[in-house]
Amino acid sequence: MSNTNTFKPVRVKHLTIGEGKPKICVSLTGHRTEQIIEEAHTLKLADIDMVEWRVDFFEQVEQLDQVTYTLERIRDILPSTPLIFTFRSAKEGGQCELSSNYYVELNQAIAATGEVDLIDVELFNEETAIQQLITIAHEHNTFVIISNHDFQQTPPKEELISRLSRAQQLGADITKIAVMPQSSSDVITLLDATNTMKEQHADRPMITMSMAGKGMISRLTGELFGSAITFGAIQKSSAPGQVPVSDLRSILSLLHANL
Repeated sequence: MSNTNTFKPVRVKHLTIGEGKPKICVSLTGHRTEQIIEEAHTLKLADIDMVEWRVDFFEQVEQLDQVTYTLERIRDILPSTPLIFTFRSAKEGGQCELSSNYYVELNQAIAATGEVDLIDVELFNEETAIQQLITIAHEHNTFVIISNHDFQQTPPKEELISRLSRAQQLGADITKIAVMPQSSSDVITLLDATNTMKEQHADRPMITMSMAGKGMISRLTGELFGSAITFGAIQKSSAPGQVPVSDLRSILSLLHANL
């Protein structure tokens, strides 16, 4: 069965996500505003395509005015870099938890600033909250990634496809899943699910990865199997198995040249 859906890449500033080589994203993970500003200056000089602010690392995440202030500082330094705003919950590998009400309020407020290009919303939130966030984001020309992370295991192929399909049905502009391999077979499961999703179901870009050292290969082969963004590291990685950006760029280019 082939995918007869019309595939819609996502165009963010100068980038087209879902075409060509996977785009390289690096996360800001500072705990305080001054650390984040320093990291942003480092990323300005790096050979990357996108930046993600992992706001769950930020000590003042529960003070909305400080989050907004820090976001403005990031934008001052990186005015034209596509920027993802992500609060990753502790249950999905993040640094802390927020109340569900504040999680929605935070993402709504940031989407409404127009200062970020994408927000990351976790799949296992209330459906009404997800729909609310998508509506607000789209009103402010902000794209939505709907994501799921399993730091314990790799679910079966059918479950991976089911979660990606569910994110797509809910209205994600980009779908995302990251899983932990216990074996090389688990890595193959993730790649196989990604490939089947690409060939049979996906009508928009997706991001998939198998984490840790075992899964590193999945961060490199997105162009072949169907993952549109890969997360690299410059100083500190935000998830296990991230590849240094300079190595990532050269490997992606090598693979691209031979496809």
